[in-house]
Amino acid sequence: MRQVEFLNEVMPFRDKLYRLAKRLLVSAEEAEDATQEVLLKLWAKKDSMGQYRSAEAVAMTMTKNFCLDRLKSKQATNLTLLHTNFTGHGPSLQREVETKDSVHWVQKIMQELPETQRMVLQMRDVEQYEYEEIAQILEMKPTAVRVALSRARKTVRDQLMKKHNYGTG
Repeated sequence: MRQVEFLNEVMPFRDKLYRLAKRLLVSAEEAEDATQEVLLKLWAKKDSMGQYRSAEAVAMTMTKNFCLDRLKSKQATNLTLLHTNFTGHGPSLQREVETKDSVHWVQKIMQELPETQRMVLQMRDVEQYEYEEIAQILEMKPTAVRVALSRARKTVRDQLMKKHNYGTG
């Protein structure tokens, strides 16, 4: 595979790699480093990329594994999960403040989710991956992906309801 072919195949999903890395590592710098590392690893594998059905799935799996390794390393003690890709465009300042507050609470709740549920929620609801793609990337059965997503959504919903019922959360 030549450089032009590589760039044409890989660069369209570079932003997805970055968002997944940012979701897992929080820090924009850490996410950028992780994305660059994965791109370098993909480039090193460029000649064998044709054997994979989906270069994007391979890249997402590599990103997930790299980030999880990073989180498990000693250097990662201060890294947490956060999602800052969502910005509200409400019709009024009050609506925008409410939206940002809700996003903040969703982020906070997501921090408490088990790792698998966080990743499934990110990949399905933020990145819009299909269940089968998530199952392949996370090496899970599609049924397990659906269960994890359902539990994650229920936890987020229940915690938000609890918070909005007079701050009892």
